[in-house]
Amino acid sequence: MFAQRKAPFTPRSNPGSRYGYHPAPIRARVGLAMRRAMNFGEMPEAETTLRSSGLSLAPMSIGEADVNVGGTSVLATAGVADLDNGALKALVVPGGSSDAASCAALDDAITRAWTKGAPVFAFGDGVVLTLDALGMDSAPYADAPAVIVTGDTVETLVDLKAVAVAAGRVG
Repeated sequence: MFAQRKAPFTPRSNPGSRYGYHPAPIRARVGLAMRRAMNFGEMPEAETTLRSSGLSLAPMSIGEADVNVGGTSVLATAGVADLDNGALKALVVPGGSSDAASCAALDDAITRAWTKGAPVFAFGDGVVLTLDALGMDSAPYADAPAVIVTGDTVETLVDLKAVAVAAGRVG
């Protein structure tokens, strides 16, 4: 015991050790469209998967209402202008509820991201909403847990592994 206390370092305090949590390096900043009752549908761990794939999720306030998730106010760190100037490399649209004004603002954000060539990830009820905003046929994807829209291509993401692979292509 005495010899262990005299050791100049321990595995937990050694930054080069293989122990402890090491976050993934950030490759790209992407917008997260914050919505009321926001959820990722059948993939509740999707947000963690995107982060562990090197994507930094920047909350975007969609519409004029305050962003409040689970009783906690969230400060929006990105806006639609960040899609226009290329600061955001993709857009993530989770499921959730929106009023008419917020739906129009969300449709605008989706269209701007797509026009700039940024991939759009959609989860849960956000899948149909995203495809409808882009004027694409949403019927074949109505039951899909998630999709990524890149240009005119819509790819179904059936599990978290597919989400991680798709996130690896962003940047």
